[in-house]
Amino acid sequence: MSAPDLTQPATITWTEAGQQHSARWHSESGLPAPKRVVVADDTTPADTAYRLACEGTALLWRGDFQNARQLLQALARRADHKGAHGRGKRAKPAKVPASLTEAFHLHRQAQSQRARTLAMLLIPFEPGYRIPLRRTPDVSAACTEAYGPGDDAFVISLRELQGVIGAHEWRKKGVEIPALDGRIHPYYGVFSPVRGEYVDLVAQAPLPKGVRTAFDIGVGTGVLSAVLAHRGIERVVGTDQDARALACARDNLQRLGLAGRVDVIEADLFPPGRAQLVVCNPPWLPGRPSSSIEYAVYDPDSRMLRGFLGGLKDHLEPGGEGWLILSDFAEHLGLRPRAELLALIEAAGLQVAGRHDIRPVHPRASDATDPLHAARAAEVTSLWRLTVRA
Repeated sequence: MSAPDLTQPATITWTEAGQQHSARWHSESGLPAPKRVVVADDTTPADTAYRLACEGTALLWRGDFQNARQLLQALARRADHKGAHGRGKRAKPAKVPASLTEAFHLHRQAQSQRARTLAMLLIPFEPGYRIPLRRTPDVSAACTEAYGPGDDAFVISLRELQGVIGAHEWRKKGVEIPALDGRIHPYYGVFSPVRGEYVDLVAQAPLPKGVRTAFDIGVGTGVLSAVLAHRGIERVVGTDQDARALACARDNLQRLGLAGRVDVIEADLFPPGRAQLVVCNPPWLPGRPSSSIEYAVYDPDSRMLRGFLGGLKDHLEPGGEGWLILSDFAEHLGLRPRAELLALIEAAGLQVAGRHDIRPVHPRASDATDPLHAARAAEVTSLWRLTVRA
């Protein structure tokens, strides 16, 4: 699915050495430009920095880059300590959620506040993605991959920069996909296929008899298109609206030697025509994403799910199947009951021809300290085989 451009042209201003300065503000998560900015350096105490960040005052770093990384770690420790134990001796005890639904909303609220606080430590960039700080690594390749050419000066949060650097390393290393005997290289802002259960479902489910053409709705990294082509389907069409996803999918399919059998096109959900198999792995949780990468997880008002089910009938060949890959995590959180999903399927003129289930194996599913552990432990990811109702 496509994410809107969350980057809003904006400027931050600050006073330094008695003079006023300004620079372009960049935030992939759509955070507004901080209204209050002070200069900080190696002499700024972590407690002072944390207090200012909590108050909404950003700190533009002028010290050693490695010390900025250490300060961010110190801010994270303070934020996590506050979340776990409250603040001060007279802090109110943490609210015990009455349900998993309330626990989910409290968890997202806490994570959002934590992200805003940690985003208050800022790093300046000069043209060409040069950071004018001591002991700064060369981040030009990582930033060019994420943002394109860097022709002007700007400021971003150190936390976002760390995400850009991490994405660069993932892109170089890639993610091993056993079903492909190869690797998928995710781009910055494109959801990485680190949770392999949904890939395994598509790799193992029986293909419809005589299938020659398949559509992959929301192509992302291209992993499911690659699996379908790897299984012998002659022609696959993958669609997406996000420019990074389209470029990422094309690159991965080229690396895997499958570009000649998979077309990647820009489209809102379906490409023109019909196919014997139409596959979709929509975001699993109904809700509003807070960053571009979260569009792979959160689907406002289940838009993509509803759009896929509502349009599937008109894009299936006679006797064809639609494969909906969906976790029931939202059901365990009380965000979307199973009855609602079944009603959407029925209203679209579809029926369930079968279902294949798999349990998640990611570490969080067994982490008893996670506030959403009960839902994660019960989670099942399913491949729903849908056909047109007679």
